[in-house]
Amino acid sequence: MTEGAERIHFENSNEIGCFARLTNTYCICASGGSENFFSFIEERLGHHIPVIHGSICETRLVGNLTAGNKNGILVPMETTDDELQVLRDSLPDSVRVKRVEERLSALGNTIACNDYFALIHPELDKETEEMIVDVLGVEAFRTTIGSNALVGSYCTFNNKGGMVHPMVSTGELDELSSLLQIPLCTGTVNRGSDVIGGGLVVNDWAAFCGNDTTTTELTVIDAIFKIKDSMTEENEFSSDMKGALIDTFS
Repeated sequence: MTEGAERIHFENSNEIGCFARLTNTYCICASGGSENFFSFIEERLGHHIPVIHGSICETRLVGNLTAGNKNGILVPMETTDDELQVLRDSLPDSVRVKRVEERLSALGNTIACNDYFALIHPELDKETEEMIVDVLGVEAFRTTIGSNALVGSYCTFNNKGGMVHPMVSTGELDELSSLLQIPLCTGTVNRGSDVIGGGLVVNDWAAFCGNDTTTTELTVIDAIFKIKDSMTEENEFSSDMKGALIDTFS
């Protein structure tokens, strides 16, 4: 088990959220890419959850194209039978796998979820919303993040906390926090990138972010997601730390 957020890259890309889907019960890494990426994650997670080599829609964008939590995973209709079979053979029996017929097929960009709640793109089909609720076992809320409809790109959260696009107002942050019933902060990854979902994958006890992520950004990630097992109450996310990222890049 990791002791804090760790930096990693996929080949030459720091957008590791595009190439991995991490939950509390499984992790899917893009196949056909850097073996170092898979080995790095498997070494840290493999004793706790299955780490699966896979592709979605015959691409390596397993993070962009899927949405999932401990209960299930949703994939686009274009996912091949072979890809679906790999997932069903490799995932725990308790995890449901479903194809979704959805015009906005980059499900990882349009859905952000933990094990209890999902924020979804305002224009997702009603049938898709119903499948999110059923397969993932969550309450779903149509919303935007700082006026961005791609909630999965601009927000990442686990069951303990979450990080959103730095331009989200204090009022919106408070509303989202009340909705999800977890503390939230604004922040960045990869030295100032606001595409949080692209540069960060996280569950309740591990986090991986792009190599360009700064020490300040790592500190905020560890604090808001409560990654470090030794985190104590006095180390909890403080208002001073909450502003550290924005001060650094403003």
